[in-house]
Amino acid sequence: MKTLLWIGILVVVALFLYTRLAGKVPSAEARQLVAAGAALVDVRSPGEFGAGHIEGAINIPVDQIAARHAEIGAKDRPVVVYCASGMRSASAASTLKSLGFTTVADVGGMANY
Repeated sequence: MKTLLWIGILVVVALFLYTRLAGKVPSAEARQLVAAGAALVDVRSPGEFGAGHIEGAINIPVDQIAARHAEIGAKDRPVVVYCASGMRSASAASTLKSLGFTTVADVGGMANY
């Protein structure tokens, strides 16, 4: 029984470290940021966005982030980005950081939110 408990604890710690090292934020942290006023940005294509998205999100496809970043607001406003699997959101987060956004949280895939 103790062995199973330790295995469970190790799995939880490993998952936490993996998400942090991959630059992803946990769902609860992302939701708290949005509840406190962070912009929620869906970086998928307009077609994907139209098929379903998280309520309150704005759609700026990853390949348009640099050109349309002003739609997010001030660079000191926290931003939460997501996509379908986490690849595009990671790219968008990197771009936003390089543009001077101070708090960018990448939740990864939409299902992680």
